[in-house]
Amino acid sequence: MANDKPNKPQDESRRRFLKYSGTALGGVVLGGVIGGLVGSNLNNNAEEKTPAPEGKQPAADNKDYNQALMFFNQDQFLTAEAAAERLFPADDLGPGAKELGVAFFMDHQMDSQYGYNARDYMLPPYYKSEETQGYQLIFKRRELIALGLDAMNQYSNTKYKKPFVEIAPEEQDAVLTAFEKNDIGIKDVPASNFFAMFLNLTLEGAYSDPLYGGNRNMAGWKMRNFPGNQMSYTEYIDKEEFVKLEPLSLHDHLELG
Repeated sequence: MANDKPNKPQDESRRRFLKYSGTALGGVVLGGVIGGLVGSNLNNNAEEKTPAPEGKQPAADNKDYNQALMFFNQDQFLTAEAAAERLFPADDLGPGAKELGVAFFMDHQMDSQYGYNARDYMLPPYYKSEETQGYQLIFKRRELIALGLDAMNQYSNTKYKKPFVEIAPEEQDAVLTAFEKNDIGIKDVPASNFFAMFLNLTLEGAYSDPLYGGNRNMAGWKMRNFPGNQMSYTEYIDKEEFVKLEPLSLHDHLELG
């Protein structure tokens, strides 16, 4: 039978290496000072932890992980945020587009099937369309929005020597008006097409379900006394007076259900 004693020095050497050089956690080796501290404290972590006193528990993580970019680059996002705020500004009635997270809504829509025109026929031949036929451009929506935001910055830099986010509010309004009135072109696309879509996305982002990235904290609905996505109205439908309900998101039904 083989003797186990010769293996002990090797095992002890390995233990010392893990203890002082780093600790393997989940397949990742933490080296240097942090790894050494973790390794040397693995055996007594439980004894050293002191539970928080009652009433002083750690604050809950209130981060909104839905507020993350999926399509825009940083410049496009900041331009969209600033432009949407001029179209839907904060006032004494409530928050504006920036606080409502409208630019995040736009970003998420552009990375969805809507942004890819997934349900639209986009192949040639192309014919001149009527205004009543809706979206008829060869560009996908995400391409048009990206081109439009880049063109806004280019136009702003040309006229005011600054990007859109750095010019004065009245100058931002002038840029938006130029796009609305087709005073400039975007790669042979009428600038008004971009402006109309951007305006629609701004309003949709202000009043959509927060699940889609906008209408943060349902503040857009609260401004309108809109009840959101309630499960039922049977107990209110016969009432003569207006019943103000606390709005509910689609996400609330997941928690309630």
